[in-house]
Amino acid sequence: MKSLVIAEKPSVARDLCKAVGGKFAKHDEYFESDDYVITSAVGHIVELCMPEDYDKRDAFWRLANLPIIPKTFKLKPIEKTESKFKAIRKLMKRNDIGTVINACDAGREGELIFSYVYKMAKSKLPVKRLWMLSMTTTAIRKSFEQLREGEEMQQLADAAQSRSEADWLIGINCTRGVTKRLYGSRAGNVAGVGRVQTPTLAIVVEREKLILAFKPRPYWRIVSDFGITNGSYQGVYQKPNFKKGDDEHDRIDRIWTEEEAKQIAATLEGSPSANVSEEKKKSRQASQRLYDLTTLQREANNRFGFSARRTLQLAQSLYEKHKMITYPRTDSRALPEDYPETVRTTLSSLEDLFGEVATRPVSKNWVNPADKRIFNNKKISDHFAIIPTADSRKKLNDDEAKIFDMICRRFISIFYPSAEFDVTTRISEVQGHNFKTEGKVLVSPGWLEVYGKSVTVAGVDDTLPALSDADGSPATAQVESYETLSEETKPPPRYTEATLLSAMEGAGKLVEDDELADAMKESGLGTPATRAQIIERLIAERYLERDHRALCPTPKAETLLEFLTCINAEALTKPELTGEWEYKLHKIENGELDRKIFLKEIVDMTKTVVESIKSFQENDEDLLPSDLKSPIDGQPLFESMRAYKTKGDKKPEEGEKDTRFAIYKIIGNRKMKMEELRELTEKGRVGPIDGFRSKSGKHYSANLYLDPDTHRVKFDFGNGEGGENGSGSIDFSTLEPVAKCPRTGGDLFETPAAYIVRVVDGDKETTPIRVSRKILDREIPREQVIKLLTDGKTDLLDKFWSKRTKRPFDAYLVLQASGQTKFEFPPRAAKKGAKKAAKKAAKKVAKSS
Repeated sequence: MKSLVIAEKPSVARDLCKAVGGKFAKHDEYFESDDYVITSAVGHIVELCMPEDYDKRDAFWRLANLPIIPKTFKLKPIEKTESKFKAIRKLMKRNDIGTVINACDAGREGELIFSYVYKMAKSKLPVKRLWMLSMTTTAIRKSFEQLREGEEMQQLADAAQSRSEADWLIGINCTRGVTKRLYGSRAGNVAGVGRVQTPTLAIVVEREKLILAFKPRPYWRIVSDFGITNGSYQGVYQKPNFKKGDDEHDRIDRIWTEEEAKQIAATLEGSPSANVSEEKKKSRQASQRLYDLTTLQREANNRFGFSARRTLQLAQSLYEKHKMITYPRTDSRALPEDYPETVRTTLSSLEDLFGEVATRPVSKNWVNPADKRIFNNKKISDHFAIIPTADSRKKLNDDEAKIFDMICRRFISIFYPSAEFDVTTRISEVQGHNFKTEGKVLVSPGWLEVYGKSVTVAGVDDTLPALSDADGSPATAQVESYETLSEETKPPPRYTEATLLSAMEGAGKLVEDDELADAMKESGLGTPATRAQIIERLIAERYLERDHRALCPTPKAETLLEFLTCINAEALTKPELTGEWEYKLHKIENGELDRKIFLKEIVDMTKTVVESIKSFQENDEDLLPSDLKSPIDGQPLFESMRAYKTKGDKKPEEGEKDTRFAIYKIIGNRKMKMEELRELTEKGRVGPIDGFRSKSGKHYSANLYLDPDTHRVKFDFGNGEGGENGSGSIDFSTLEPVAKCPRTGGDLFETPAAYIVRVVDGDKETTPIRVSRKILDREIPREQVIKLLTDGKTDLLDKFWSKRTKRPFDAYLVLQASGQTKFEFPPRAAKKGAKKAAKKAAKKVAKSS
């Protein structure tokens, strides 16, 4: 009898054939020898049935049908890979197959993939487990010699199935319940709720609240130029006896009052001398560890602006199509302990691309099998770190080449010695005030050589000229100039994909319970393979939107989290839920907890949340009055979760005046400001307003007005400007001019799309000048347009975004004779070397005169 081996991926199936040896015949879906039939899934090919698969009535989302809790969870093949499942099931039913060997990845998800396929196929064949942490030929053969019994893996399978079913219960019921409660039957609005995606969303929303609540605080810094015999250097004032306190914005170089800054600056008047002391020490910097997927995604986002999904796509292409890297969906940053020889082979294969730099670790015998930072089985889960393979090199597109280069250089550099620096810290003391200068000299590049760094002139620091005997003993320097810089503290930055991936990976640090935090230590929120998918789902469901590299929460996100708080379901918004699940799933794996007990707890939680959703009611007596008044009768409006409204929704009796009125906080997928709603309710019109978003996510501008008959809010896209595109004729008779154009004598009007100058000469009307309100994603303020018309040029404006480079730039807007605008760029700042040369030249001139 033969053994049927089921791997998780086709590439692994091929590797198994090579390692087992013997003659294998290739068929469409499998390989066959005298002893083995080896086939593979393509990841998950079987999934849990959806509610409508149990009861067709559940195809329609109704609150009354919730909670949906199957007595027994059923399985079905995933539609797009159903043919793969059928092929495996057919192999299981062959008369010459006596055993099934589970060769899926060594971990919880690998066990789940096999378990679902085995159950769906209704197989009764005995099961063996091939447990592989390494894919070398030796490791695979050893794993075949040490096959585990299928029963040994039952607890791991129980934990995997429990996680899958728990996510189904929470995700299906909470998503349907919250969607119906918030959006009713409105098509296209889904309030997705999940154990991982909702806490991830909460992290971004919490950061946005900090940004909006932030109040900048002014501070001052003093920078002084000091002159010595060999040149000049710059020092920054340091506060004495500085201790970092609770104020996260406090820094040793920040002065919090202008008066104190002036007093310190006064000591620098008249070019006094400074007593100079310095300390030199050597510093070593080890290479960075190998990539796991999250680290690769973070760095690719920082370096190239690639989204997490894009990086995963490129890595998958390098792995599946080109076979030039190892499996990328990994959370490990170490290699198996039996991998040194494979490493040496791979380094040698990279010589054609990287030259002698790649082979030096082999020739110098730097590949150390005892280095636990690199070779460590305890630091490997289902897969090991991402490294290049020794396969032949293929032609890559530009983006693939960037990712491959990152992986190769990280792989090569980890076998190099540490980089070594000479670090000089110089203190220049002026009348009791210290100014600090640091210089860093690379004396031995070590691993930095892989990235093109080298020592050109050993021991020479062009940023910090050396002290000499001519400067005295102790040394002195002269204050040449100084500058007091007035600055402000800045709010925390918005999350980018890189920083959000880090926050998801380290979410266990946000959990106070030590046991739960420890359970999350290895995983965080999501897995490396799913984090990109979670971020993309949050964007697809319009909870987040990209603003260049930043991720911004939408009003829909705030509404969801507010609602979950209102129904006392904050647990769904916190990483503690994942920590608690991981803690209990580990106990199931270890046989310390019955999976039925775990699932009963999840069912109870699901019922509690669903009941809270169903019973949620905003009572009129609990609503607080706002300072908005109804445009119908002038009575105060009361604030509910989603709107400002009159109390009572009861329809008036026949003949009575209908005084019901409500104005929503979110209009056009944009959260309205209180002052905008006040103007709208008082004047019946407001605008133009920017930042509305269409269903496709496109931004547009519009006026808002209250329909005089229905008192409902309606959009006005600029009196004929053509909606979101801003094209078409304009009826100026309903618009108020905002200024006179000094250039043409015409009136300047502000519409949702543009600033337009209208000139009337008798019966003739022209619009000689039109300036878009937004240029390259940069809002143009009204005062700058007026300056443009007056002076022909704006002030220097920042944060235009280049469509070509995807980077911000600064520029002036200049008005041309045609009435169109063009960019004028400021002169480039002189490079450090040029600045220093200019200073030296000025000194020479001063001395000669």
